[in-house]
Amino acid sequence: MADVSSLSGAALDLYTEALNNIKSNTTGIEGREASEKGSFQSIFDSALGMITETDKLAAEAEKAAMDFTLGNTESTHELGIIQTKALMSLQYTVAVKNGLLDAYKEIMNMQI
Repeated sequence: MADVSSLSGAALDLYTEALNNIKSNTTGIEGREASEKGSFQSIFDSALGMITETDKLAAEAEKAAMDFTLGNTESTHELGIIQTKALMSLQYTVAVKNGLLDAYKEIMNMQI
């Protein structure tokens, strides 16, 4: 089983939900096929949601930087927080992408 100790919040909830979907629908061949489709769909949807959230945070950081540059806001503290959130989200998304690529490579290297 994968180490999920670094996951938190929504990511941990989505991981747990996908894992529960896999465990609950493994009765018979028909159930297994439906489970595989359902779990892949939930993982894919969570990945798309993560990308959307990262894009939204990056846009907010860009807007906050522009507002600070134009003098509309003077709070460097808020600017730093917004930029840090966007950076952490991007780093997390890249880490998940790298993990998925590693898993894909492992599957492709398996002997049948």
